Amino acid sequence: MLVFGFQRLKPDRMTIKSLAVTEGADRPTAETFIGMHRRGVDITVVCPPSSLQWQRLVDAGIRVIDIPLKRNFDKRGQRQLREELVNGDYDILHTFNSRAVTNGIAASKDLPIRIICYRGIVGNVSFLDPMSWKRYLNPRIDRIVCVCDAIRRYFLNMKPKFLRMPDNRPVTIYKGHSLAWYRDEPADLAQFGIPEGAFVVACTATYRPRKGVEYLIAAMGLLPDDVPAHLLLVGNMAAKKISRRIQTSPAADRIHRAGFRDDAPAVGAACDAFCLPSTKREGLPRSVIEAMAYGVPPIVTDSGGSPELVERDVSGIVVPVRDPAAIAQAIEWLYRNPDKRRKMGEAARRRIDTDFRNEDTVTRTVALYEELVPGK
Repeated sequence: MLVFGFQRLKPDRMTIKSLAVTEGADRPTAETFIGMHRRGVDITVVCPPSSLQWQRLVDAGIRVIDIPLKRNFDKRGQRQLREELVNGDYDILHTFNSRAVTNGIAASKDLPIRIICYRGIVGNVSFLDPMSWKRYLNPRIDRIVCVCDAIRRYFLNMKPKFLRMPDNRPVTIYKGHSLAWYRDEPADLAQFGIPEGAFVVACTATYRPRKGVEYLIAAMGLLPDDVPAHLLLVGNMAAKKISRRIQTSPAADRIHRAGFRDDAPAVGAACDAFCLPSTKREGLPRSVIEAMAYGVPPIVTDSGGSPELVERDVSGIVVPVRDPAAIAQAIEWLYRNPDKRRKMGEAARRRIDTDFRNEDTVTRTVALYEELVPGK
């Protein structure tokens, strides 16, 4: 077990002790840990040194431990987790991915500790799935932090009804951001073969069928001839299905693939609109939040938590799932109404700044800790 960083505590102060287990925290999660640390929570983070946020956590004075969890039931990892839980006298075990849940539950057997699980996608949990009972349906879990209301509703509406978890177990805490994180200069789109001054719609995702990218490609072929919009696909979009869709599209010469980019937010910031055409299971998509933070108006489908990000037709446009015509109509409206498009982008930026703040995530998470561990 490797330990990085340290945390000094006043010996006379009663604090809540939390062990947070993650395979690799993203920026919002890392900033939440840092915010909780600054508010007096004694938090230790299990996180590999390869994580992009590892050094940020260490620099903030947070104790960081490397406990590899290589599989769903990792005996060695469980022993190390249990040793840390016992020796550290923790109040809360906070898990952030599936392996952390299964191994954390096993490691904490018979220990007087409260367990919180993070859940970032809708669905893929079933009463008929034995693995689900070892994870999010396990009765030893005290709270499931749902990143959007759509996830919470999924848990509360599972069938059969008599097996449903208590209403207070799933709670919604949005993963907050900060506009201060998004100050990069917009990228130069000429590197992707996009002509200067073109109207560009961006889509950032790792291709999976549920991302619905093929419906966005189909929408491009439905645009009128006097709406010469370009589509920029950012991320792993090398799937044969996507290639075939592009090759057969009437707009093939206006569809570009940028591949994986470390500067994906800056690429999106250079575009006129953003679209995520997911068909199911969407949580609170970071790519949409990043676009909104840069003032780029989003088009999202009525899938999962995506519509929770926007005020309809004010800070974004919501369209039905699997509806290329509706996507095309939204793109055309943004193209033909530049002033309203700019106002929508400004509203999108304000929406993130006021309703999806990292400070609020920290406050609500600390309040949840205090609810589960009263008196500290």
